[in-house]
Amino acid sequence: MPTEIVTTPEPLESSPEVVKIEGVSKRFIMRRDSSIKERIVTFGRAGRRHRKDFWALRDVSIDIHAGETIGLIGHNGSGKSTLLKLIGGIIEPTSGTVMERGRLAALLELGAGFHPDLTGRENVYLNAAVLGQSREETERRFDEIVAFAAIDDFIDTQVKFYSSGMYVRLAFAVAIHTDPDILLVDEVLAVGDEAFQRKCMDRITEFQREGRTIIIVSHALGQIAELCTRAVLLDKGQLVFDGAPDDAVSRFRELLEDRRVDEKSASITSDQRSTGAIVGCTVAGVGKAPGEVIARGDDIEIRLTIEASHLDSWIAAVQIDDPMGQVIFETATDRLNVPPPLIEGTREVVFTLNDTNFGGGRYFVNTLLRDTDG
Repeated sequence: MPTEIVTTPEPLESSPEVVKIEGVSKRFIMRRDSSIKERIVTFGRAGRRHRKDFWALRDVSIDIHAGETIGLIGHNGSGKSTLLKLIGGIIEPTSGTVMERGRLAALLELGAGFHPDLTGRENVYLNAAVLGQSREETERRFDEIVAFAAIDDFIDTQVKFYSSGMYVRLAFAVAIHTDPDILLVDEVLAVGDEAFQRKCMDRITEFQREGRTIIIVSHALGQIAELCTRAVLLDKGQLVFDGAPDDAVSRFRELLEDRRVDEKSASITSDQRSTGAIVGCTVAGVGKAPGEVIARGDDIEIRLTIEASHLDSWIAAVQIDDPMGQVIFETATDRLNVPPPLIEGTREVVFTLNDTNFGGGRYFVNTLLRDTDG
């Protein structure tokens, strides 16, 4: 899929920039030697064969304004968490610049900033100090922090005995009570239970009303669409979309679908082709070429190409999803009472949908082939 960058609408003139990312790239060196001994042996010219450069980000530029809630989305390894760490000052870019202003609070990794041998109480003061809050301010807000985290009985217990949920609750409670101008949130909130997640979402909504800037990394696309005013899509370390959350989620689903189709096609083995496999699928309006826009009211043909050496008992099915993953149509040969003909070699199976009335937009067609035993 070609790279496309869509710029975000112009922000309000009264909203200043709080984060400016210009031409940022980040390289990590991946080593193949597993011990110090191997590293010494391969030191020098030979050592170059035992390491590999991995570019987590390449030439990313984003301007973030006060009061925005930005969602960073993309598949695993796309560079989301790396970008969040660069904004938080945890790591330095290989090239480019990251500038921010205002007090920043970050929830990047489970237990980051906590010392396992200190109690919850001691870690509250330590973490708040790291986030730039004075001891006096922390003392004033201490009871609120503990109440929000709901760990009253364990506040004087060493945090190494905490569950992952307790870690997250205390870390989030500290972060939001340090009065941050910019809040960075990675996937850590997924660890908490549903009630706590709702509590966090309520507080984030409150922050939005107060005009604070929030940057969220999440695989929960519904959460991104619900909370964010803007979304940034990364793919293989590059920025491919920057704009409305719904559009970003739709584009991300397209990327995922393209990747799934490519991986599925590559994974069809000769044994599967022999047993029976869908090796091709086209979708078009009747009388139109594949890829041509289908209008409301058109009849649609979904053509499946099935390959098998000898297949006499089978069911083929199609399912159409909208960009948010909602199933809007599905059918199968057994539901249509179509007896499966013997397939020896290659055969086309055509589903015809008459007088369709789908709303405007992009849809995904999923196909299935299975035997009658499931």
